[in-house]
Amino acid sequence: MARRQGGGMTVAEAGRMGGRLVSEKYGPEFYEKIGKKGGSSTASKYGPEFFGRIGKKGGKAVTAKYGPGHFEKIGRKGGQKVADLIERAKALETAKPQWGGSSVRARVSFVRRGRSRRVRAHRWPRP
Repeated sequence: MARRQGGGMTVAEAGRMGGRLVSEKYGPEFYEKIGKKGGSSTASKYGPEFFGRIGKKGGKAVTAKYGPGHFEKIGRKGGQKVADLIERAKALETAKPQWGGSSVRARVSFVRRGRSRRVRAHRWPRP
C-alpha cells in the first residue's frame, strides 16, 4: 500500500488497524454476533430466498472463472480431508494413554475462525 505524503495512513491501512483492534478488544464471538444480526436483518428485508438467488449468482461467477470441474475438485479435496480426520481420530482412540490411568477416548472438533477451519483433538479419561 502506498503511503500518503506527511506520514498519514491509507484507508486500507486504517481499516486493517481498526479491525485488528476491534478483534483484540471483543474477540471472534463479536464478529459472529454481528454477522448473525446482519444475516437476519437481510433475511427479513429481502426474504430468505434472496440468499438462494445470490448463491446461484456467485456459483455461476465461480464456474465462469475456474471452470465446471472446480466444485468437483474442491468437493473431493474436502472429502479427503474429512476421511483423514476420521482416520486420525480412530488412531487417537486406539492409542495407549500417554499418562497413567484408565484408557482414553478421542474427540475431534472443528473450530471455525474466519474462513479457515482448525482441527483440535481432545483427550480425556473415560468415566
